[in-house]
Amino acid sequence: MVFDAVVWLLLILIFILMVFPIFYILVISFGGVSNHGWSRVRFIPRMFMNFYRLLSQNTWINAIKISILRTIIGTLLTVMLTSIFAYALSNERLMFGKTYRFMVVFAMYFSGGLIPMYILLKYMHLLDTFAVYVIPTMLNLFFVIVGINFFSMIPSSLAESGRLDGASEWKIFCEIILPVSIPFIATLAMFSAVNQWNSWVDSSYYVQRKNLRPMAYLMISEINRTGSLNTQATAMVLSMIPMLCINQFAQKYYVQGIILGAVKE
Repeated sequence: MVFDAVVWLLLILIFILMVFPIFYILVISFGGVSNHGWSRVRFIPRMFMNFYRLLSQNTWINAIKISILRTIIGTLLTVMLTSIFAYALSNERLMFGKTYRFMVVFAMYFSGGLIPMYILLKYMHLLDTFAVYVIPTMLNLFFVIVGINFFSMIPSSLAESGRLDGASEWKIFCEIILPVSIPFIATLAMFSAVNQWNSWVDSSYYVQRKNLRPMAYLMISEINRTGSLNTQATAMVLSMIPMLCINQFAQKYYVQGIILGAVKE
């Protein structure tokens, strides 16, 4: 009984410590706290004042559009290319397959760095373009490794049955492999979407045009500069809401997708 009571008290304390910062930001975003400290919380009369003021600015509206576009396009390209690449490398009959898999692991741990990346993007004419957001992220090496293990666990008889029926490798992948790979695809899509939505470093290094700035970049700029605390909190809440909504639909696939792709029998 004493042990259970201590555990419950610890869990309640941890819950409060985790929830209070989120509650605090929400209250500030709704105008319940002034820059000088707590004031009377007025959710109803001032409920959307800060959000309306922020969204009435063309800069923020354009930034939200850029964030939505890069999240949708970037996620689709990442899921498509990463899945195809991982499925190809999962084939044990692939010539030089072990060498390719070693190169993936090596590239995941060792990168050229910021300057070589900048030079590469410059020679590819991707600097200061929307493509710089989605093309460099099309291949997620971590999920390539997870995908290799995941696809290796799928019975080879499924693909063989398709080949016996005269199906091409592309048709086998799209109509046989993908339908049974929903946990991996959903997990990859969610992580990719979160990365695209929250990314601001690439905009800071590789983009100069203001009309290509995503919302995450404006949020960081708003937080770093000396400004209204309410506006800063509103920017943070706006950046969190879409991912929190998407998370509710995809979370059931997280554990299943990661475990199936991380353990190979």
